[in-house]
Amino acid sequence: VNQCLTEAATRGIAMVPKLAVDVTSCEVMRVLQLTDSFIVPVSYSVPRKSGQDFHGDLYPDTPGDSPALPAEEWWSGGNKQVQKVSLDPAKRPIRSFSSAVIPCSVGGVKLEPTNQPTKKELPIEKNRKEEDASGQSSSSSLLTSPTTPSSLVQSPSTPSEPSSSLGTSCSQRSLQSILGPSSKLRHTQSLVLHRDTHITNLKGLNLTTPGECDGFCVNSKRVAVPLASAGGQIAVLELSQPGRLPDSAIPTIQNGVAVADFSWDPFEPRRLAVAGEDAKIRVWLVPEGGLKETVSEPQCILQGHTEKIYSLKFHPLASGIIASSSYDLTVRLWDLGSGREVRVLQGHQDQIFSLAWSPDGQFLATVSKDRKVRIYDPRKSAEPTQVQEPRACGACQRSGVWGPGFRQKDCLVLYHETCLIAGFQSVSLEEPPPSCLSDCFLCLQAFSFLPKSECDVREVEFAKALRLSKTSIEPVVFRAPRVRKEYFQDDLFPETAVWWEPALSASAWLSRSNGQHRKISLQPKGMTPVSEAPKEAPVRKYAPSSVYLEEKSDEQKKEELLSAMVAKLGNREDPLPQESFEGVDDDEW
Repeated sequence: VNQCLTEAATRGIAMVPKLAVDVTSCEVMRVLQLTDSFIVPVSYSVPRKSGQDFHGDLYPDTPGDSPALPAEEWWSGGNKQVQKVSLDPAKRPIRSFSSAVIPCSVGGVKLEPTNQPTKKELPIEKNRKEEDASGQSSSSSLLTSPTTPSSLVQSPSTPSEPSSSLGTSCSQRSLQSILGPSSKLRHTQSLVLHRDTHITNLKGLNLTTPGECDGFCVNSKRVAVPLASAGGQIAVLELSQPGRLPDSAIPTIQNGVAVADFSWDPFEPRRLAVAGEDAKIRVWLVPEGGLKETVSEPQCILQGHTEKIYSLKFHPLASGIIASSSYDLTVRLWDLGSGREVRVLQGHQDQIFSLAWSPDGQFLATVSKDRKVRIYDPRKSAEPTQVQEPRACGACQRSGVWGPGFRQKDCLVLYHETCLIAGFQSVSLEEPPPSCLSDCFLCLQAFSFLPKSECDVREVEFAKALRLSKTSIEPVVFRAPRVRKEYFQDDLFPETAVWWEPALSASAWLSRSNGQHRKISLQPKGMTPVSEAPKEAPVRKYAPSSVYLEEKSDEQKKEELLSAMVAKLGNREDPLPQESFEGVDDDEW
């Protein structure tokens, strides 16, 4: 009967109920097309003269939206047909607002009815009667129901305009309330800095590090990269000395055994802790100015695990405290100042995949192969305080742990450490990651972010990272496009925690003391915050429409044309250029 050529591939399609079509414009069917990014309404109309007349031959009575019988009657064997209703706006019944609105909870957010009418007759129905009396019909009455809050319905377009807006659903509202307002960083730009800042000619990179290892680790001064050479060698490269590495061998740390994981001390940029496959943790101290020769003697060796170590994590607040997990199914805490083991955490039944401290340094989270999340208060008990079995996930240094959602794609599940027993909430990602992020992860081995203090706030850089490829290390910056860059963008740069300085000592933390990092402003001297910048008067980019629409008489047009021609020819009274040239005498011709 009809064919419609769509602009994008169809992922799904559904027909809108007959009660929602716009009978005043002779619309007989409306279909919603689902694409990768949009929901597109497709309208089918009969070419009739639309207006006040109702075309009954196009709209026979259709089943209404009221139930034919209650559930109890159906269970007892009763059968009835749904009552049919007319689509004629003049004959549509006026429904009374008799059912109570029950507040619901979606995604942990309580939804309350807003601006609900208390009278029997809804404003929608009142408007419908007024419009019917004047011979006009509103399509909004056909697109809304009495139980729909007025704040959740958008004004529909007129029949002469394309119907491009759909009512916001209750689930969309709840998702927006969970995710909050749109991010200021949604238009971010990524940029790989100039080649002069790269470290190139990197050879012998170890591509077989365990999955629990980060691949390489960085701090504000240097980067450590495991090499494939025998003896567990680690290259330590100074970020202040970019350029091409020599073709000959470079000085390294000779760990002695294969590297399982390694991490820089956040409070001592020269100290590197390395976990080996021999169940030992070796602590190395890099000389000032970087490695000048191969180092084979560690500062200290921590022994206690009986099998291969998985991962290492330094405490975020206390200096000299480090946690390690091992194949022996234990998590051990170490004091680097004394070089001794201070805690052994039990309770794991299978391989430990991930390990992370809480930001306040009071709790420790682990995720193991048995698909369980364990939360420890290591200063109180060696056993976990909470154990739960969500979907596969990993621990991170934020307010909980993360994991994929039901579809294992484009979904992030957040688990708060204080309510693991109560349940979990998932948030689906509304859109794919920005292209600036996907571009940065092409052809790389690892990716690590630098401290916030390394960002150039004058260029509105809100993040800076290092990208490790097979032969180079490249700095990548993320910037927000702003017009008034001469001002400090204080909405993007709040006060930053000085996490590169310890908040308390190891002994203080072990004695159950707590602390927090001090905060500093990233505002450079001499820069005014954009919130205090003077307001600029709006500048009109184009001349007002009156300039273009102003009608001119024929005499005005002729005068303008002659003026333009004279200006182009110039002043005829001026001497010609050749008149100033000196010629020859007449007798020489």
